[in-house]
Amino acid sequence: MKLSMILRRRLLAAGLAAPLGAAGAAGKDEYADARRRMLAEIEMDVRDTARSTGRERLDPRVAAAIGKVPRHRFVPPHLADRAYENRPLPIGHEQTISQPFIVALMTELIDPKPADRVLEIGTGSGYQAAVLAELAAEVYSIEIVEPLAEQARQTLDRLGYRNVQVKAGDGYQGWPEHAPFDSIIVTCAPERVPPPLVDQLRDGGKMIVPVGGGFGQELVLLEKRGREVRQRAVLPVRFVPMTGQADDPPAR
Repeated sequence: MKLSMILRRRLLAAGLAAPLGAAGAAGKDEYADARRRMLAEIEMDVRDTARSTGRERLDPRVAAAIGKVPRHRFVPPHLADRAYENRPLPIGHEQTISQPFIVALMTELIDPKPADRVLEIGTGSGYQAAVLAELAAEVYSIEIVEPLAEQARQTLDRLGYRNVQVKAGDGYQGWPEHAPFDSIIVTCAPERVPPPLVDQLRDGGKMIVPVGGGFGQELVLLEKRGREVRQRAVLPVRFVPMTGQADDPPAR
């Protein structure tokens, strides 16, 4: 790890450095009101699902990150005016940018800390990675659709997110070179939780992953405690399926 990254993680942990990234270009923010309305809708969804999620309100840190990241920069230009609707939108290649409520909820459930290293499986547009980058020191994101990986990398770079690394590849095996991770977020649905991802989660770490096929998916939160992995279903969801090795996982 480069010395600058080590120093940055220590500063973040001490609260002496601001999150890297972007949002907030100079000049008038024409989407500011739309982001505030979106956050209000997310807060209503959080209250409505409190019985399932255990969350009565959105954590202020997560709300600040969601309110800062320019979602309109992560959708196709012709959908920019719809970017702050609380709903998923198509981004090409039969993929979508997730509903903002789901992005906020999944982020809150893994509870990223300022010095954390986070792994994301399924970069998509890069929006979730940007939200994570506002909250954690290092974000590693893998996208199986190469054109999306490259586009997300370019978008994140243009917006100044220097603490995100994106690579094109199959996320089933994770990113062992940078393990262990403090938390892992999976934004595509495998039929079962990939064992390599559990292996790369540090002791005490959390992983959020949609599990199942078709309309039978559940958002599952896992917590690793030594050799024990506790998990609980949070709420029904619908994500694009995890492809690649997930279609024919190796025997364990």
